[in-house]
Amino acid sequence: MSSPERDVRAARTPEKTAAAVPAHRPVVAVTGAATGVGALLTARLADSDEVRQVLAFDERRGETDGAQWHVMDVRDPAIAEKLRGADVVVHLAVDLNLETDAIARTAYNVRGTQTVLTAAAAAGVHRVVLLTSAMVYGALSENPVPLSEDAELKATEEATGVGDLLEIERLAKRAPRAHPGLNVTVVRPAALVGGVDTPLTRYFESPRLLVVKGSRPCWQFCHVEDLASALEYAALGKAEGELAVGCEGWLEQDEVEELTGIRRMELPSAVALGAAARLHRLGLTPSPAGDLAYTMHSWVVSGSRLHDAGWRPLWTNEEALAALLAEVSGHHTVAGRRLGRKDATVAGAAGATVALLGTAAAVRQIRKARRGKL
Repeated sequence: MSSPERDVRAARTPEKTAAAVPAHRPVVAVTGAATGVGALLTARLADSDEVRQVLAFDERRGETDGAQWHVMDVRDPAIAEKLRGADVVVHLAVDLNLETDAIARTAYNVRGTQTVLTAAAAAGVHRVVLLTSAMVYGALSENPVPLSEDAELKATEEATGVGDLLEIERLAKRAPRAHPGLNVTVVRPAALVGGVDTPLTRYFESPRLLVVKGSRPCWQFCHVEDLASALEYAALGKAEGELAVGCEGWLEQDEVEELTGIRRMELPSAVALGAAARLHRLGLTPSPAGDLAYTMHSWVVSGSRLHDAGWRPLWTNEEALAALLAEVSGHHTVAGRRLGRKDATVAGAAGATVALLGTAAAVRQIRKARRGKL
């Protein structure tokens, strides 16, 4: 980001005042504190006049000197003793890495969340903030635009990591009943931008933007800096319950194509979904066919609860998309698979043709099946 842009953001950030400092300043614990949004949040909290102390948990020490670091696995029950004295826990130690084995990823995410919730209750923590995603609402053609926070969670477990996120949501619902007095807040960001690698960020690494015929994609982003500020709001109890977070409004597919300068490749639904499923089944791509739904249908969220509490995003969708394009520059992805330099040289601008190889195979399968029914 250029210096003038940083200055503009600083100007839009509310200044701290002595009157804003609460009488009781909480001790806030953050898991997954060494990297990503966890590192951003830990730094924000350590610099906040509204926080008395920050306890930082991760499998390695992070760079924030103002926090008290505990190097450990969040699945270790010994974390309960380390949490004593904390008022709030923000649990961000969730692995959604595309390259992680799915079974190991689920075991880590679910067991880690269970352990943190149980340990927090045992340590006398009053509030736990969990991070999932607006993907839990599901991407469906009938979705209203935007979705309200209390909309039904209609996602299936067919997309990358969504099954884990739905289980975390279930744990969040059960925790207050299992541990009376424990307040649980769930934060659900839109498509994340800013140092993340997801099926949705890889969508913009392709030589063509795949558009399924008959679909009407709507794009809403959430920059990790805005997510960190929303998590801070939740940690300080300024907003509670289920909180959706993202940029204001959304972008239509035509606007995205105009802003990115990337042309579309339009395919019938059966061909696109069939090819995606086949390529994933063969181990050629990391993304299952379920990921495609989030590029086909809207899952835009209103974020009304955070807005009512006074929170506002500093990033617009246009700015977040520009930041994403800058990050993925030089990366080449075909059908969700990131290519190395040698592969990219071979594919080059003809990458869309490579992607169609998989669809051609799917078309042949469909035609054979149809002939077999005659």
